[in-house]
Amino acid sequence: MPLRSAGVMTSPPQPTQSDLTLRLQCDDVGCVYESRSGAVRALQNVSFTAQGHEIVSIVGPSGCGKSTLLRIIAGLQAPTSGRVSFEGNGPDDRPRCGLVFQEAGVFPWMTVLDNLAFGLAMRGVARAERVDRAMDVAVRLGLNAFLYHYPRELSVGMRQRVDIGRAFVADAPILLMDEPFGALDAQTRRVLQEELLAIWHASQKLVLFITHDIDEAVLLADRVIVLSGRPGMVRDEITVPLRRPRDLARDRPRIHELTSHIWQLLEADVRRELSIPR
Repeated sequence: MPLRSAGVMTSPPQPTQSDLTLRLQCDDVGCVYESRSGAVRALQNVSFTAQGHEIVSIVGPSGCGKSTLLRIIAGLQAPTSGRVSFEGNGPDDRPRCGLVFQEAGVFPWMTVLDNLAFGLAMRGVARAERVDRAMDVAVRLGLNAFLYHYPRELSVGMRQRVDIGRAFVADAPILLMDEPFGALDAQTRRVLQEELLAIWHASQKLVLFITHDIDEAVLLADRVIVLSGRPGMVRDEITVPLRRPRDLARDRPRIHELTSHIWQLLEADVRRELSIPR
């Protein structure tokens, strides 16, 4: 069955030239945390680039610094060494990033509609426009019947959909996603994967997508960056040579080959983390 886009947004935002030429570069990024027992190195010499029209998945075992790397790219945390830079968005201008973390970060005092439109409100977009754009995304994510509900009235999975939707509505040049579908059931996860691809196809934004699901990484991404070890280092960078829409039947042999290769890179670290011998 194809993993395909499920329609086109009403009046989708079109990519600007700066969106398409945006380039993210991580150069020897390292991060050290101080703890009571001493320094803990989370990342070491992480280097890669990503272009403004790519979906790049980042996979790795628990504790290898994936979420730390995403926070550094977002500007929420400074690296201990190395640097993150951007080209095509002004000389010293960090582009806006839409953020979706593993745990839903919705505002409990806001309705679903106001949560979805929050990023646009912070940019001063007129209410009529932000409501229109929020409602478009709400329909796509199955939230249109809950626009005036509060997060406490929603399931965990629905709150996560609101968080994902808010990042979509904000239309930032870079979308940073940390296990955004992890709390969702398999069917909802599949639908939201398709919606992510549909919105990406319409806007061609740069998406960095952290996942523990190797199959998901291969199905969604143009490239997969494999982090391993403690501290986390780039073990490999794998191009996914599959055209879109990707078809699980047609592409299964190549998908299996890629996922098997990634698992071979990760297996020893995962078993070590779980104290399970090979």
